[in-house]
Amino acid sequence: MRRNPVKYISIFSVAVLTLWVISCSGKSGNNGRAATEAVAGTSGGNSGTVAAGTDLTADGADDGISLTRMKQPEENARFRTGEAVEVVLSVPGSGPDSIVIYYDGKPAATVRNAPWECSVPASFTVSTGRKSVKMTAYRNGKPRASATRFIVVLSDIIPKRQGYRVINTYPHDRAAFTQGLFYDNGVLYEGTGQETGSTLREVDLYTGRVNRQLNLSPELFGEGITLYRDRIYQLTWRSRVGFVYEKSTFRQINKIYYQSEGWGLTTMDDRIVMSDGTNVLYIIEPEMFTVISRLEVYDNNGMVDQLNELEYINGEIWANIWNTDLIARIDPATGKLLAYIDLKGILRDPGTDTSIDVLNGIAWDSDGGRIFVTGKNWPSLFEIRVTE
Repeated sequence: MRRNPVKYISIFSVAVLTLWVISCSGKSGNNGRAATEAVAGTSGGNSGTVAAGTDLTADGADDGISLTRMKQPEENARFRTGEAVEVVLSVPGSGPDSIVIYYDGKPAATVRNAPWECSVPASFTVSTGRKSVKMTAYRNGKPRASATRFIVVLSDIIPKRQGYRVINTYPHDRAAFTQGLFYDNGVLYEGTGQETGSTLREVDLYTGRVNRQLNLSPELFGEGITLYRDRIYQLTWRSRVGFVYEKSTFRQINKIYYQSEGWGLTTMDDRIVMSDGTNVLYIIEPEMFTVISRLEVYDNNGMVDQLNELEYINGEIWANIWNTDLIARIDPATGKLLAYIDLKGILRDPGTDTSIDVLNGIAWDSDGGRIFVTGKNWPSLFEIRVTE
């Protein structure tokens, strides 16, 4: 039987054309075009077309919420305690439902519409220090954008400058590199420093004689001491370990650990206060020695740095300022510097270089109302009265 060549040529042509169409449909760009046409077609025209670059949020629109910025306050702007903090925001588009302003981690104000400005009330700026001002923009109850600035709050008072009068002078062991000092029930307790020379001592006030002494391990540099109930706490400088002793026997009953350097210690009611050589004081729960809050100390010009040996006197924290003749009187509720006591010239001893063997050590006799001060390797301890 003869075959019809025209028929087979037609079939072959159709097959080739079909293969070419199938192969072209898989080329780059066709799927995107088909998808766009499908969206437009199923959406009823152009209203269903997604414009390039549109960033959709979960609820359907952003309107620039992610571009919300804090224009004011500026980073490290300075304020004073009791001063309101003005907050100015830049909010493009229709904006969020609300913006909450947080001061030092606490909600302080809410703004819901233009001009997107508000104030952190003066009742929030009661304490000194570096504080955070954070804004969080919300839509439908969800946070969509945030920004944080840090400001510095200075004291609103100028600290007094006070002097002293020496009431009594007592002998002091010149070999004692005094790091900690307190008075209890007629007896002085002293912590001394230096590697191979760190001790805890019970000292007779009137003679300077050491009645009891505990030597620390030679690699440790002893620092501040304080009495909490019937226990003595003692820090070390850079070892980040301290010790708790039974007061009556000096028997070690516990160790304590902390993350900073250890400098000074004092007891404030049912809390312990620790310094680390900066302007920060740590308020500590004594049983576990955990930090529960921080106090940043500032005067009217800036931070009061290098806080050293501490004593709690009549509701104030007193602190030696290292490498100076000054004692700082600090308000523990606000961090404000209330006064400087200048003890320049108190030690008149040609054998002591007070630029090296500096003033350090404050003790308070709460029953007798007496204040005692001394220094590192000083031959004398002084009872003083503060003068205006």
